[in-house]
Amino acid sequence: MKLAHINLVARDADSLAAFYITVLKCELLRAPRTLYGETVSRGNGLAGSEIYTIWLKFPELERPFLEIHQHRVSHHRDQPRVNEPGFGHLAFQMEDIADALSMIIQAGGTQIGQTIDLGTSEKPCWIAYARDPEGNILELEQKEALLRAPS
Repeated sequence: MKLAHINLVARDADSLAAFYITVLKCELLRAPRTLYGETVSRGNGLAGSEIYTIWLKFPELERPFLEIHQHRVSHHRDQPRVNEPGFGHLAFQMEDIADALSMIIQAGGTQIGQTIDLGTSEKPCWIAYARDPEGNILELEQKEALLRAPS
């Protein structure tokens, strides 16, 4: 078994995809398309389903990919919290957490908490949490072998 893809349901799929492309260096995997019709509705159990879908490739990975959906009809929910049951966050390893956090904030995201070191003195492992512009939680990791400790 292999993990095929990760899905995010967006309020604005184009804007959210632009964030992941610009800030987290994802790439468009295929042209966006709209899925609709009886087969789609039977598959997801939503009558009259219409889904605008964008597939993004993560840096240096072919699979899994990030699938962003925007449904014609969607339901509001509050922003997810770090300690809620269910899917929690997407985690990315990077060379410079401080730079990534700055780019996330400039692109409409926010930082959650502080940047901390969960490693050891011999092998630091810097961790920070953030939200993308729609509130989805991201974990950023910077390992010892990477450029520098975050400021």
